[in-house]
Amino acid sequence: MTESTLDAVTTGRTRIDEIDAALVALICERVDVSRQIQRARVASGGPRVVTSRERELVQRWHAALGEAGGGIALRLLDLSRGPL
Repeated sequence: MTESTLDAVTTGRTRIDEIDAALVALICERVDVSRQIQRARVASGGPRVVTSRERELVQRWHAALGEAGGGIALRLLDLSRGPL
């Protein structure tokens, strides 16, 4: 590889690392917010999980990113709500 190619790869990898760190921070925030919602729902006598809302989330991610997007949504739900 040429020096300019190596620089481009290094710059790109650095940016990906920055994006990954931002995604992790956002996912952690999402988990916290989701758990707050769950606690509020349960405290008022409601269910911990609302499956219709979860289906909407999976469909939205699938529509935006294809099958892999639906998989990402399911993993986010696993992190946010815990096991069913």
